[in-house]
Amino acid sequence: MKASVDISLYPLADEYIPAIKEFIERVQLYPEIAVVRNDLSTQLYGDYDQIMDLLKIEVKLSWEKYGKSIFVIKLLRDDLRGLASG
Repeated sequence: MKASVDISLYPLADEYIPAIKEFIERVQLYPEIAVVRNDLSTQLYGDYDQIMDLLKIEVKLSWEKYGKSIFVIKLLRDDLRGLASG
């Protein structure tokens, strides 16, 4: 099953940009997942199970490395990449 995910990361630290940049760089290393960035969030498109596996790994790694942070994640069924505007 295909899925689309919109994700925003809000590190609870004064130096928040490195955590966000590193998270985006890491998710871009998954060749089977399409990544689209904008000023407010990052969209992931691909297989639902692969996206969820990616999130399980990368969210945990972000918390372990950078401490407290908030992830806002919206999940949609199907690959809606062609419907995204921006």
